[in-house]
Amino acid sequence: MKISGKIIDIEEREIYEGYIIVDGSVVRGKGREDNNDSRYIMPGLIDSHIHIESSMLVPSRFAQKAVRHGTVGVVSDPHEIANVMGIEGVEFMIENSNTVPLKFYFGAPSCVPATSFEESGGVIGVKEFRKLMDREDIKYMSEMMNFPGVINREREVIEKIEIARKMAKPVDGHAPGLKGKELEKYIGAGISTDHESINLEEAREKIRRGMKIQIREGSAARSLEKLHYLIDENSKKLMLCSDDLHPEMLEKGHINILVKRLLNKGYDIFKILDIAVLNPVMHYGLEPGLLRIGDKADFIIIDTPEEFNVMETWINGEKVYAENNVLFETTPVEAVNNFNSSQINSDDIFIRSRKGKIRVINAVDGELVTGIHEWEVNDTGGGLESDTGRDILKIIVKDRYYDTKPSVAFVKGFGLKKGAFASSVAHDSHNIIAAGADDASICRAINRVVEMKGGLVVCENGKCEEIQLEVGGIMSDVPCGTMAEKYKKLSDIVNDMGCQLNSPFMTLSFMALLVIPELKISDKGLFDGTRFEFVDLFI
Repeated sequence: MKISGKIIDIEEREIYEGYIIVDGSVVRGKGREDNNDSRYIMPGLIDSHIHIESSMLVPSRFAQKAVRHGTVGVVSDPHEIANVMGIEGVEFMIENSNTVPLKFYFGAPSCVPATSFEESGGVIGVKEFRKLMDREDIKYMSEMMNFPGVINREREVIEKIEIARKMAKPVDGHAPGLKGKELEKYIGAGISTDHESINLEEAREKIRRGMKIQIREGSAARSLEKLHYLIDENSKKLMLCSDDLHPEMLEKGHINILVKRLLNKGYDIFKILDIAVLNPVMHYGLEPGLLRIGDKADFIIIDTPEEFNVMETWINGEKVYAENNVLFETTPVEAVNNFNSSQINSDDIFIRSRKGKIRVINAVDGELVTGIHEWEVNDTGGGLESDTGRDILKIIVKDRYYDTKPSVAFVKGFGLKKGAFASSVAHDSHNIIAAGADDASICRAINRVVEMKGGLVVCENGKCEEIQLEVGGIMSDVPCGTMAEKYKKLSDIVNDMGCQLNSPFMTLSFMALLVIPELKISDKGLFDGTRFEFVDLFI
């Protein structure tokens, strides 16, 4: 089959009128010719680091939307479902992804449980990790979030890294704020990438010391505007990724949006293709084609580089998207889950007041990092409650695996004036997390999540709106558009209740992400992510 157009040739690094010959799943020929075809043919896009689970869609449903945006492959870390279900969860992701054409490249999760400071539903120790790494369809070691464990040479952490290195499989990193000698030790252990650089200088140091930087644009954490200056400095050391992408953002676009933004900033198209296609393929040893003769026929057809509207997506020589239609179906999913939690009442989240200062998590819109706010409280003879006038809300994490008593703290930055919202999407262990203006609403929201065995809930004045997440309590087998519509509706309700965060549920979920500084909360209590230890609510 001959396909003509303007070839954006990543190998020759030029654009010319020409054609490609597709034979079966492979590009068998390529050449120059004069033609009147205004379309552009280029390699398909790669997301170099993503947790599919954050889209709240199973892989097959994610694929249906991603191909619309010109994505042909994703480097997927199944860390979230592994923390819920262990190896069984990883196997579910692989099996479901194999039912669709999009190329999923999974890693073996390195931190399950993510830390020893929270309960999770799965364990991937050295034995389980080796079993996963022995699989040909496991391409790399997923992000090593336990950077203190690497620096301090903890036995299990180093064993896992050595397994990956002996198999010549890349080791992904996760080291926010790390620098100097500690960064040198971390990289020296064999860590090759990082997507957590907080600022430009941090990213530059990591590159100087040998790392590749993944510029991230997700739903809660976005670094493109901070880090794009690196492209002209060293495009060979960069990749693009989304990390965590909620359904309403996936509905709008994927890596294609980042490519268009960078083109509009005036960057050379071939430097952009380096970071959006070539570098992830080469770094992880992936099979997606680069429009070279003999490569797999994985490519997209766009209208123009300036507009960057995806007209067609081809994977393995098959047209999978054209004329606004996805050309493959999905099969129904048999839900798997791990949920064991009872309902709570107001007594379970009661904190007796006493005079003094308490530590309050200070949430920042669009950031994973948090700060610490000190709140002066009085001994009222009763319980500590949310203070919406000071934008201080009670925040709860309820273990959903062993059904222990919930932990209680306070958070600032949400702006909620009434009601409460809760979710079983709470990075990394996905226990139930909730924040609210009053205890009754908080309990009502949490209890509805318990009844559904996973989902998102908003409650106000005794009424609740919800989304059920029947797969692991973190995903569902519905189209992206359906999930995006429901998710937007819930987010809008939370915003109407006073919250002004761009992505309230995503931000809430990251309040339990202990490996990102500074103050977070797990099912076991308030946690200082800088010192990596629990701290008291009262100072």
